[in-house]
Amino acid sequence: MISPHRLQQRSDLLQAVRSFFRGRGYIEVDTPIRLPVLLPETHIKPFASEEWFLHTSPEQCMKRLLAQGCDRLFQICHCFRKEEKGRLHQSEFTLLEWYHVGWSYRELMTECEAFVRALAASVPGLPGLAGPDLLRHGERSVSLAGPWERLTVKEAFRRHAGMDPAEALRENTFDEVLVTTIEPHLGWARPVFLCDYPAELASLARRRADDPTVAERFELYIAGIELANGFSELIDPGEQRLRFAEELRRSRQAGNVYSAMPERFLTELANMGETAGVALGLDRLLMLLMGCATISEAVTLPHNYLEE
Repeated sequence: MISPHRLQQRSDLLQAVRSFFRGRGYIEVDTPIRLPVLLPETHIKPFASEEWFLHTSPEQCMKRLLAQGCDRLFQICHCFRKEEKGRLHQSEFTLLEWYHVGWSYRELMTECEAFVRALAASVPGLPGLAGPDLLRHGERSVSLAGPWERLTVKEAFRRHAGMDPAEALRENTFDEVLVTTIEPHLGWARPVFLCDYPAELASLARRRADDPTVAERFELYIAGIELANGFSELIDPGEQRLRFAEELRRSRQAGNVYSAMPERFLTELANMGETAGVALGLDRLLMLLMGCATISEAVTLPHNYLEE
C-alpha cells in the first residue's frame, strides 16, 4: 500500500499536471466512463457493464467534444482493460489524454517533452530524480534535457533488430520484436519518441502525405518503458469507417464480439478540424518520478491490496 508520503507526492504531481494544461489554455473535461459502443481496437479487451462497456480510453467522448467546437481539451481519468496485470500494468489505471486542434504529431511531441520536463521540476525532492533534468531508474540515469530523440520505427528495427518492420509485419512478429528486442533499448541516454508507425498499426492516425505507408503516430519511451501514444488524428469519416471495419473483422477472428460500428462517432468526425492527440499512462510516469519499481507502489490502492 502506498505510504502517506508518496500519497502526498502523487497528489502534488496531479495538481502540477492540471496547472501545466490550464496554463496553456486547455479545458479540463470529465466524460462518461460507461459507454454503449467502443471504438474498435483488436488488441484491447474491455470490461462489460451490463449491456454497455467501461471505457478503455476517453478518446471517443473527447473527440465528440472537439467536433462541437472545443479546441484544447485534457482529461485525467480511470480506464479499464482486461488482461492488463504486471509490473507496469493494472486492469484499472489512470490515463492522461489531451488534444490540440490545428496541430500535427510534430507539435504534440514538442509539447509532450515540455510537459514531462515541467512535471519533473514541479515537486521538490522527488525520489526518482538524481538532479535537475536527471531521472534515476534502478542503477541507471536518464537525461531529461532536450531536445529528445525522434526515431522512426524503420530505423529502430534496423538498429536494434537488424530487420525491416515490413518483414516483421509479413511474419506477424511485429509486436513480439518490438517488445522483446527493441523496447529494452529505448529511452536510456535520453527519452525517445518512436514515430512513423506502419499505417496498418495506427487505425485512428493520419497517413503521412509524403509516405502513405506510414502513419503520423508516435510512442514516448523513457528507460525502456512506453509512456504515451499519440498521433495526428484521422478526420476522414470514410477512411475511418474502412479502418474500423478491418478492426472489427480482426476482433471477430480473435473471438472478440464486444463492439459494433460507432455510427454517431463517425457522423460527428466530419466536424473535426486537423487535430493531434495523445494518451499518456500517468501511473507509469508517476512511478518513474516517485522512484517506484512497480505501478502498484505508485497508485493509491493497488489491486493486490483490494483482493480478498
